[in-house]
Amino acid sequence: MTASILKLKGKKFYIENVLVEDISNKFDTPSYVYSKKIILDNYLNFQNQFKEMDHLICFAVKSNPNIAILNLLAKNGAGFDIVSGGELQRVLAAKGDPKKIVFSGVGKSLEDIELAIKYDILTFNVESEPELHRIHNAAKKLKKRARISIRVNPDVDPKTHPYISTGLKENKFGVDEKNAISLYKIAKKLDSIDIQGIDCHIGSQITELKPFKDSIKKLLTLVNYLKSIDISIEHIDIGGGIGIQYDKEKPPNISEYAKSVKKILKGTGLKIIFEPGRVLIGNAGILLTTVEFIKNGTEKNFVVVDAAMNDLMRPSLYSAFHKIVNLSESPSRRKKYDIVGPICETGDFLGKNRTLSVEEKNLLAILDVGAYGMSMSSNYNTRPKVSEILVDKDKFFIIRKKDTFADLINGEQLLP
Repeated sequence: MTASILKLKGKKFYIENVLVEDISNKFDTPSYVYSKKIILDNYLNFQNQFKEMDHLICFAVKSNPNIAILNLLAKNGAGFDIVSGGELQRVLAAKGDPKKIVFSGVGKSLEDIELAIKYDILTFNVESEPELHRIHNAAKKLKKRARISIRVNPDVDPKTHPYISTGLKENKFGVDEKNAISLYKIAKKLDSIDIQGIDCHIGSQITELKPFKDSIKKLLTLVNYLKSIDISIEHIDIGGGIGIQYDKEKPPNISEYAKSVKKILKGTGLKIIFEPGRVLIGNAGILLTTVEFIKNGTEKNFVVVDAAMNDLMRPSLYSAFHKIVNLSESPSRRKKYDIVGPICETGDFLGKNRTLSVEEKNLLAILDVGAYGMSMSSNYNTRPKVSEILVDKDKFFIIRKKDTFADLINGEQLLP
């Protein structure tokens, strides 16, 4: 499933109807390459699974914030899940509809809140009492009303990497059920706040259905209790977090997920909001990289490539696995290698213990990097952020130019 972006025709690899070598020859490496077809197929499949229910898919901008991709999704009716004022401005630049934006995150600044209120976004997912008061005061100052949902931390174990688990009591996100009720009672008395919904997001890269079902049931119990104390909830935001297959995981497909969600929520009259990211775009992207050196040692063999941890942080940060494919023909004997970059950190690796037939100047593809690839990249070691290319049938377009050195030092200045 995850390798579907690459098609082998004869001895050459294609993305849609474009020869991958043509992309690397024109734009050099490293570079991110995405398939428009896979992005749209993933989104429309998700959309169609819930076509009989009132729903809104809010793409998690943090997973891939390129404005060309946001615009593609906006044109097809998507909303957006944002976590900063910068992401709000990206959605606006991509011609997204502000009334389809949900604003998540535990540390919303006053400046960002005011910007979101001015653009009349769909809702703020409130994560604490101080934040609720900050939103209310900002709305009052602007002589507007702000729509809110309370983000509930249901204490459900998503069974994922601890760094991307967000629904346990020890996580910083949301409030527990008891505090959520208190917050709703406070919100009801605030004259510049409109209560709209209830929200939870329990984590990312979740590969089982049970955590989703448990968290939704907990939210529904809370919705029913709120109704009994005359607090009406219009929508239920069940977040994102559906995993994809990077290696040997067996995540539920969208139809299995949809069947479970609909079984619980059908007939409730609640609008459903989703916040998917990875499941819509993860398998739609690859990172192209070129082999610089083959370094054979007594303990380890290394393939040194021109991509690095600053380009793709997930392996270093999470020990995440990404398949790596040699797109070039190589007569070399297959050996076990660590795939590493040029950065001066031992943690600069893209893959460990990979068996490959490979030699210098070969073109490699790192798969399933459409989500949390480019979005987490940096300029560490004064390395430029790389270009991004979108393939559309038999054509390809640059959707982000590679940084220049002038870009890297922009804003810096020498002392007088």
